Amino acid sequence: MHLSTGKHPHPLDPLAAQEIDEVRRVLMTEGRLTETVRVAYLGLEEPPKGEVLAYESGAARPARRARALLLDLATEAAHDVIVSIGDGKVETATPIDPLTDGQVPMLDEEHALVRRVLREDPDWARALAERGIEDPAGVYLAALSAGHFGLREEEGRRVARVLAHLMPTPESLPWAHPVDGLVAYVDLVKGEVLEIVDTGPQPIPRESGDYTQVEHRTTQKPIHITQPDGPSFTVDGPLVTWEKWSLRLGYDMREGLTLHRIGFEDDGRTRPIVYRASVAEMVVPYGDPSPIRFWQNYFDTGEYQLGKLANSLELGCDCLGEITYFDVVVTDGAGLPKVIKNAICMHEEDYGVLWKHTDPANGSRETRRQRRLVISFFVTVGNYDYGFYWYLYLDGTIELEVKATGIVFTGAYDDRAAPYASEVAPGLAAPYHQHLFSARLDMTVDGVANAVDEVEARPLAGEHGNAFGRTVTRLRTEQRARRDADLKAERTWHVVNPEVRNRLGRPVGYALHAEGKPTLMAAEGSSIHRRAEFATSHLWVTRYHPAERYPAGDLVNQHPGGAGLPEYTRADRDLDGQDIVLWHTFGLTHFPRTEDWPIMPVDTCGFVLKPVGFFDRNPTLDVPPSASQRSSCH
Repeated sequence: MHLSTGKHPHPLDPLAAQEIDEVRRVLMTEGRLTETVRVAYLGLEEPPKGEVLAYESGAARPARRARALLLDLATEAAHDVIVSIGDGKVETATPIDPLTDGQVPMLDEEHALVRRVLREDPDWARALAERGIEDPAGVYLAALSAGHFGLREEEGRRVARVLAHLMPTPESLPWAHPVDGLVAYVDLVKGEVLEIVDTGPQPIPRESGDYTQVEHRTTQKPIHITQPDGPSFTVDGPLVTWEKWSLRLGYDMREGLTLHRIGFEDDGRTRPIVYRASVAEMVVPYGDPSPIRFWQNYFDTGEYQLGKLANSLELGCDCLGEITYFDVVVTDGAGLPKVIKNAICMHEEDYGVLWKHTDPANGSRETRRQRRLVISFFVTVGNYDYGFYWYLYLDGTIELEVKATGIVFTGAYDDRAAPYASEVAPGLAAPYHQHLFSARLDMTVDGVANAVDEVEARPLAGEHGNAFGRTVTRLRTEQRARRDADLKAERTWHVVNPEVRNRLGRPVGYALHAEGKPTLMAAEGSSIHRRAEFATSHLWVTRYHPAERYPAGDLVNQHPGGAGLPEYTRADRDLDGQDIVLWHTFGLTHFPRTEDWPIMPVDTCGFVLKPVGFFDRNPTLDVPPSASQRSSCH
């Protein structure tokens, strides 16, 4: 089904194809979209939270607006444009200064441009010939985001950096055969090579990486997951209700899946928990300082817009069971709507025991089974694939799990690479790197007046030496709320509502449980540290502001740094009892194994939000016993 407006239209519903068509018409009518202009991004300009909450209380429906990032390939001028869909006009068109604001995200067509430019460049052909490659067409070229390194010849220019891999045949996977010691810098607007860095030929690994050319095992018996009566959830356009949960699905070509207005029914009313949840940015910094790779770091959200790179999911492969799929609409470079079929997968899963007790006093035996609602999507960004899985549980728990798989980026392995890379096959290096994500969690725990308490386990003095307790520290300002996880102290962050009390008289709350894995490893003062400062702390908290949407800033591509959370928190605004947003950094630090080659088994990371005093008692007491006759034990 399409993720479009249902029976009850809502201001947060994603743009429908006809709305995108209307935005395109307005841009063309007002001369903003011409034959030389490309649409780098187009999405819903969400109304401010106050307007949405007022609408849900009976006020007028906020106006529908769209935001577009436009790049003119003829003049190199870029604009950030807001279009009023109802009024059919451009409201604002703000020029983008590439020196201070950065560049709009990479365009699909720029990858083809890079391949054309380099295959016609004599210096590139000469460098390949020195490595025994006579036909440039037999080399796969990866056009990669350039970052920002203060290089004078790149200032104000739209640039990509290009690495090469040999393809022995057109059907071969290229990643096993890196053409190392070579990188090209390409101007993406002028279509010319700025520089070729060549540190000399290195042996090209020859062992195949075509992982499908194997004989499959025959030992697996089928697993069938069925729900004869259908799923337990209901769907009305983007509105989903399941058990006691309700939420609205959204989709954005930058962020991908977004969740809105997450609430839980309790005693006859829906209690709000999260106003909006998304993965607002992710960065993949590499740790190789060589002249060929020192610049390698990718903001897959801000530079590549992972939402537009979603897979069309397949039943039995990506999803198993009673599945509901949603199609989503993004736009191409011409501003035309593009449908991605089956981009979002939703189903429910059994998740083992929810609670259980056999009582020795009265002999009673009770067991209830846990189940969860799963809402997911998968993207392919070059060599890597990422799955984003949001889970809602019967007991009020919310979880995000990110699954990383695909193929590690490769180079030649030698003594120079050894300190910064793993050898995953003979002569084949996989550089050390990180996958760091920033979840933006716009909280509304029983209302918008929230605060954050840092809660830690602490030993206490006592006569017998067995005493321990916990400390609770209110994070009152934005600077104070920039924190790191501490697993030894079991540090958690409780989002509480000081104005709402449970039956014991304590503020209701939800706790963020962090995995506490390493944050950004790059040195302070480095280019990637300046541009990805959000990834240097596990937690940031800001006062809600409708324009503060991305942890590394609006325009990440070739931005010099300092945007996003460092800028948002500079004023050190009060957080105590305010409308607040949590930004949580989590992720993986990857030292590739031989087992990660030629394709990487899924590795996971994520976080959990758990109710703490939000309910007056266990909210799953009414979960019925399982129908044991439908299962069997051997």
